[in-house]
Amino acid sequence: MAKSTLSAPVAVKQPHVMTHHQHSRCDNYYWMRDDERQDPKIIAHLEAENAYCDAQMSPYQVLEQDLFTELKGRIVKDDSTVPVKDGAYWYSSEISGEEEFARYYRADDGHATNKQLLLDSNTLAQEHEYYDLGEFSISPNDQLLSYSEDTDSRRIYTIRFKDLTTNTLLDDVLENTEGQAVWANDNKTVFYVKKDLKTLLGSQVYRHVLGTSQADDVLVFEEQDDSFFMGLGKSRDESLIMLDLEATETSDTWVLDANNCHGEFVQLCPRVKGHEYDADKLGDTYYIVTNWQAKNFRLMTANNTTIHQQALWQELIAHRDDVMLECVELFNEFKVVTEREKGQIRFVVYQADGSSYPLEFNDACYYAGLGENPEPDSNKARLYYSSLTTPGSLLEFDLATGQSTVLKQQKVLGDFDSTLYQAERIFIKARDGVEVPVSLVYRKDMFGKNSQNPMLLNGYGAYGITFDASFSVNALSLLDRGFVYAIAHIRGSEMLGRDWYEQGKKAHKQNTFNDFVDVTQALVQQGYAHADKVFASGASAGGLLMGAVANQAPHLYKGICCQVPFLDVLTTMLDESIPLTTNEYDEWGNPNDVDAYKTILAYSPYDNIRAQDYPNILVTTGFHDSQVQYWEPMKWVAKLRELKTNNNLLLFKTDMDAGHGGASGRFNRLKEEALELAFFIGLLQDKK
Repeated sequence: MAKSTLSAPVAVKQPHVMTHHQHSRCDNYYWMRDDERQDPKIIAHLEAENAYCDAQMSPYQVLEQDLFTELKGRIVKDDSTVPVKDGAYWYSSEISGEEEFARYYRADDGHATNKQLLLDSNTLAQEHEYYDLGEFSISPNDQLLSYSEDTDSRRIYTIRFKDLTTNTLLDDVLENTEGQAVWANDNKTVFYVKKDLKTLLGSQVYRHVLGTSQADDVLVFEEQDDSFFMGLGKSRDESLIMLDLEATETSDTWVLDANNCHGEFVQLCPRVKGHEYDADKLGDTYYIVTNWQAKNFRLMTANNTTIHQQALWQELIAHRDDVMLECVELFNEFKVVTEREKGQIRFVVYQADGSSYPLEFNDACYYAGLGENPEPDSNKARLYYSSLTTPGSLLEFDLATGQSTVLKQQKVLGDFDSTLYQAERIFIKARDGVEVPVSLVYRKDMFGKNSQNPMLLNGYGAYGITFDASFSVNALSLLDRGFVYAIAHIRGSEMLGRDWYEQGKKAHKQNTFNDFVDVTQALVQQGYAHADKVFASGASAGGLLMGAVANQAPHLYKGICCQVPFLDVLTTMLDESIPLTTNEYDEWGNPNDVDAYKTILAYSPYDNIRAQDYPNILVTTGFHDSQVQYWEPMKWVAKLRELKTNNNLLLFKTDMDAGHGGASGRFNRLKEEALELAFFIGLLQDKK
């Protein structure tokens, strides 16, 4: 890739020594942290990095613009969702023309012949550089609407209320919340979680009565353990307000009678470290997906009398060593259970008489998930389905027969033809003998399995989150240029069950990085990619993966993209003042313990930069990121510039208005995607 004459920014070094467990580290770029985000030196340095990135990419401005046009050209500009029935109304959304955001409607019937505009996100967003409509919910009597919005990308939401009979906003405004407003059944009381503005954790539940000031709201629950996330919802039968507390390895659920909003939250069962469960209620029965004496989870039931004593729960679906039970959707006459076996999702429908049958799909590897199914008395269930070659589809299954109907499939404009592409699911043996699943797709007429194709390999590998093989319209820009697009389902996800996750966390974290490196090498050896044309990409915890493999196996990759990457693991996990740190101890380990300290120190990308050749690297972040603070990639880039021994590109782009989720709006996000694609494709065009 051609180089600009503009010099790379060189950061000032200010030694900062940190000592733990009789071990000292010197961080020359610790000064880059500014919690207030107002330091002119830091802003100037980030702007200089942005200018340098733009200058280095300037030879490919035409390519980048062409890619943006290409990406945008595949999107249906005038689009709408399939209406879904919830109570007396059918709800849908629409987006048109050059609009970045959707408009939300309801109607008396499923054809939206008499629709009412509920919210226009474009109008709400027009005065803001960043806008995210969080959640909106309708009161039980269908007359009031609550909605939340974030205008600075910190995931701190303001909740507002609208009278749908008069189409006017109420005076009530709830600030500094998680974004959820859950209605009690009296239609005038809501419960919400308030955020701590320093830790960005929600630890307090408040009760608000419409027509009163937020200052008068009543604190009804407070969690003292800051390793828990907090969320509010309603039971399937809407009889209970449910408060879910979730740490990485422990769950705790409290409930309140939705008809007695001045009552107290009651704990469902005693909190036990290591017990993870998800409870719901329909009628007189609680359904609990639990890992109690069941590593891969099982489904149990209880009633109002037995729910508080685990020993009295009844087993409905037993634990299986080779099947992960993920969740259950409750209907009056059916239960739809989501399971995963050998890495693949499946759905099993259980009927009232106890019989069951699976829902069938044809692709070798795919993603499927339950859609919106707000009506428990329905005999139909909506599912979202997608594969590497099949655009996203909304399916509706008749639960009595298993027959399916395609309600809508994502349209891909242009000359897209799914028959041109081939997907595969293969298993690759890692260095310790474990077989790692890999999903990949390529264009058949541009692939020969002869070690000639470029390849982009994606990975994540943390929190038990599984990145399934779903359709990516943006990946077509690579596939149509001969790329193989692959996903390494490395340890740290739950692709192969709970043990797969546990073997990629804390003391076993190095397995995640080894898996990715071993998959890279095997794909080259098996002819899927040219050794000199391998690219890798990961975001957030996947960015940590990218940072680790860049240190440990830099020679394998021509280019790497790190998006909002978690790179300074040790320093962050030692600092409880940084938002979300304490929630992460069960994932990475608590480095206040010497063994965890040593484990993290051994792989932390920032601590392990050394004098060696590095791949071409593009780093992107958001200045207002509340999950991975901007200074982590900023410091990492500065240290890399200091120590790396070759002239490969090192580019750093900061969106000064965005946070962890990137730019807001459907087209604005494509600009970020076009930059990354131009980086990879441009490197291939470079003859150096």
